[in-house]
Parts: sequence; structure tokens; C-alpha cells
Amino acid sequence: MRLPLPPPPLLLLLAALAAAVTTFRPDWNRLHGLARARVEVSLGSDALVLPQVKAFVTQDIPLYHNLVMKHLPGADPELVLLGHHYEELERIPLSEMTREEINELVQELGFYRKAAPDEAVPPEYLRAPARPAEGAPDRADL
Repeated sequence: MRLPLPPPPLLLLLAALAAAVTTFRPDWNRLHGLARARVEVSLGSDALVLPQVKAFVTQDIPLYHNLVMKHLPGADPELVLLGHHYEELERIPLSEMTREEINELVQELGFYRKAAPDEAVPPEYLRAPARPAEGAPDRADL
């Protein structure tokens, strides 16, 4: 028995909807106080077999300031956004994202990307991705 397929335009629409659902868009109200993040992965699981996520974890994480990798046995790869006191603000699944999408997201969130892992972070980015409160004076000495 063979099931009929929907017409091609409908298939394209369904694919576009699926892509829109899997792409994370930050809710800046929820992310107030974002200061750092960690990528939780299981080094021994199928999660790190995902080539895009594996490339990001092994090659890109060392370039970002205030972003670390944490090995958790059995964990699906997730970006965990944290506040100033390490409180969890948001969890973003990474399994369905490409390396480029993960990098774009991390940079959109305000994380500083260095050219090399041992490069110094400019003073104005030491507290990145934290954003000053509305109307607060720009003070690098705090």
C-alpha cells in the first residue's frame, strides 16, 4: 500500500515551518542578566557524533570568552545560558543546529570571539555578554 505524497509546494511550506521551529530566537526579557554560558555534552554518547556540534565544541568554544564546555554523561548537546550568579536563564538544544547557526547565535547573544584561544580579551568585553542596565553609565571600572 502506497500513501499519496502532498504536492511539492506544501512540502516546502512544511520544511520551512520545521526550520523556523528549530531556530532559536532569544527572548531578551528572559535573558536579562546574561553573563556567561556553557555547552553541556556527553563525550561518550551519540551527541558528540553529530559533526556540526562536535566541530563547534572542539574548535569554536575555546575562542569564546565566558563560554565553556561541560561534560555530562548522557546529555544531549545544549547551550545553557547563565546569569551573573550562575543561575540558569535558558537551555537551547544544539542537536539540530549547524556549526554556523550555533556560532551566529552565540555572537548574537553577545559573546566575544577571539582570533586565537590564548588571545587577550579587550577590557570592554571582559564582562561580555552582560549588557549594562538601561540608563546606566558606561563604566569599565565596575
